[in-house]
Amino acid sequence: MSVVSIERHDSVMVVRMNRPERLNALGREMLFDLAATWEEYQNSPELKVAILTGTGKAFCAGEDLKEAAERGTPGFPPDAPHDIFWRGELMKPVIAAVNGWAMGGGYILAYCSDLRVACPEAVFEISEARHWLLGAYKFGFTESLPYAISTELALGFPLSAERAHQVGFVNRLVSKEELLPEAFRMADHLLSLPPASLVNTVQVSKMLRPRIPAEIDALGEKLRSNGAVEDIMESRRAFSEKRKPNFKGF
Repeated sequence: MSVVSIERHDSVMVVRMNRPERLNALGREMLFDLAATWEEYQNSPELKVAILTGTGKAFCAGEDLKEAAERGTPGFPPDAPHDIFWRGELMKPVIAAVNGWAMGGGYILAYCSDLRVACPEAVFEISEARHWLLGAYKFGFTESLPYAISTELALGFPLSAERAHQVGFVNRLVSKEELLPEAFRMADHLLSLPPASLVNTVQVSKMLRPRIPAEIDALGEKLRSNGAVEDIMESRRAFSEKRKPNFKGF
């Protein structure tokens, strides 16, 4: 079974991360399949709107920490593909239908989407403070949410879907049963707009956001200069071995 499944509903493509036993973590196969899916969406003249969601109790748990521990290097694998979604180069709208935990890279997937609908079971968490030793302020929240919320998220506190909706990160909060129907209703609205207006608005929106890869590169360089790589890997080994990490500090 593919770790990314695709459903086509006329002009709408549903992209479903399908690795529920690992909370849809972004392992190597998932990264390659998602990158290929976004290229297909971008290049299809028939597809106008995409809905991104997950299978099971999580939207996406972010980096596959167990795979990183086995590989011996943090983050995505060295041969990770060029992904136009992550890099802000996808010029068509994406609606995130967040069905559960959106952690680390899973949170960034939700952030990079143009619109977000979530169910009460959804939880947003920036896990970088725990696994990268530096909270991810620059992954978007400081531009759109109050400073207090940004700090809370950067320090690894989870944000419930209800609170995310209250502070303006989630566009719609609905029951789990209504999650995809509401996403389709949002898609229908987008399809009712003049095509040029839809594309132009999405392009302008992406221009106003931080460039995620540049922020990740800057984060990695800062951590390497601080000598933090050993503790970063210790975080992944501890997760994989289901034990408390033994950090050395610097």
